[in-house]
Amino acid sequence: MTERDHGAQFPAGGATGTGAVAATASPHAPRTPPREHLDPKARTLWRISGLVGTLPVLVIAIMAAVVMRRFLDWDGWLLAVPFALTVLVGLASALVLPDLTWKHWRYEVGEDEVDLQHGVWTVTRTLVPMARIQHVDTRRGPLERRFGLASVVLHTAAGASEIPALADPVAEAVRDRIALLANTREEL
Repeated sequence: MTERDHGAQFPAGGATGTGAVAATASPHAPRTPPREHLDPKARTLWRISGLVGTLPVLVIAIMAAVVMRRFLDWDGWLLAVPFALTVLVGLASALVLPDLTWKHWRYEVGEDEVDLQHGVWTVTRTLVPMARIQHVDTRRGPLERRFGLASVVLHTAAGASEIPALADPVAEAVRDRIALLANTREEL
């Protein structure tokens, strides 16, 4: 089903008909992509996370190779292929994927909604109506704190959406603006 088909099924406010989503000039006109990018330091953060995440897989691949070589008497070249593939996938996830992810992650905070767009191969576009946001907070892990980054998390009854890897002052400003527009300031 296309985006146009969804618009024909539901009123402007979604299935509940609350009208919380802002109408565009034309209901069938494509939206422009969100304008804001994440902090460029996100790429370095994601590279480190990718390398750290690859280490356990690499250790398991080495252990499997040792077991197969010692107990199953496999030739070394048979073990080299899966090991090389593991290294290549790990390097790609640590070196190439962070740049692509950063390039395609965008967000925009509007008066009526928060617009999120991300994804390299599958692009996901999420519109979170301000009227649906119950509370908003910032989150910083140890690596994020080291790089001066934070994530803004939007909570609705349907779940949470996140804007990752913003500079600390930007994350605080985005959180405060969303809280003000969503009338959740008293919960902060």
